[in-house]
Amino acid sequence: MTNTPPAGWIRTCSIWRALEIVGDTSVLLIMQAAWLGVRRFDEFQARTGLLKTTLSDRLKRLVAAGVFDKAPYSTKPLRHEYRITPKGLDMYWTALMMLRWERRWSRTPAPLQIGLRHAACGHDFEAVPTCASCGDEISARDIDWEQGPGVGWMPPDYSRRRQKRQAAAEAPGVLVEVAQLTGDRWASLVLRSIFTGLRRFDEIARDTGMATNILSERLAWLTETGVLRLRDIGGGRSEYRLTDKGVDYYPILLALLVWGDTYYVSSEGPPLLLRHRTCGQPLQLQVSCSSCAGPVYAREVLYEVQPGPTGRTPPGSL
Repeated sequence: MTNTPPAGWIRTCSIWRALEIVGDTSVLLIMQAAWLGVRRFDEFQARTGLLKTTLSDRLKRLVAAGVFDKAPYSTKPLRHEYRITPKGLDMYWTALMMLRWERRWSRTPAPLQIGLRHAACGHDFEAVPTCASCGDEISARDIDWEQGPGVGWMPPDYSRRRQKRQAAAEAPGVLVEVAQLTGDRWASLVLRSIFTGLRRFDEIARDTGMATNILSERLAWLTETGVLRLRDIGGGRSEYRLTDKGVDYYPILLALLVWGDTYYVSSEGPPLLLRHRTCGQPLQLQVSCSSCAGPVYAREVLYEVQPGPTGRTPPGSL
């Protein structure tokens, strides 16, 4: 692989390919509602607070991507409902890692609180990102990486999507700050670069292909939210470093990487290979139950949803 990308191209990335589908705050609000049992258009609108035009557009995208199926539930009048497909169910570990991060780090109390029970063992649990080989909890500090056979450069599809960070704060759901962060594909691309050791502004700009004004705004926002800190390295130079809050975002990117490698990897293979330094084995993510240490799957989890500290209970809450 050449070290100099064509102008405006970015390093091949399964995370970016995944974010092309789900890296949108409105999409994440819709998927959050679907995980909590919402199926019908009016219920999605009540749960997400999205405009009808925005909701219709995002549902069409999710159906086109194979994440949702659309099926009629009434013929007179004709009305449809939306159900998560097996491809969509494979996003479940990403959703659990987002919930984990929200609970640990969000500065804004969520309108709803959710309790999780693992039907396989019968206990309440927290989701834990673990290595499938050794069972240890995964930390970004314990992961080595190298370029894989699918590495290269790709033109980013920076489709125009208006920022909707405030939508996550206003929606009656369980995710607030993490929906803003993961829903901003540019911010996640910045974090991907920093996790792979690129810390200076010019390095991140080359790796992401972003316009400098967009990159400056995202770096400032990530610093303001406490995910990054700016460090003076002398000689009038500075670099961006992850805070503990930023380091703990890694399992979300890892889950997105797994999903992207599953559904959008090139014929050559994955662009990134990971190894768990603790056990020396190729890293395979497993999201585990904190009570029994077994893997957690969507159809084995029971939910209990309650109003959060704000006391806001949305229409149709479970």
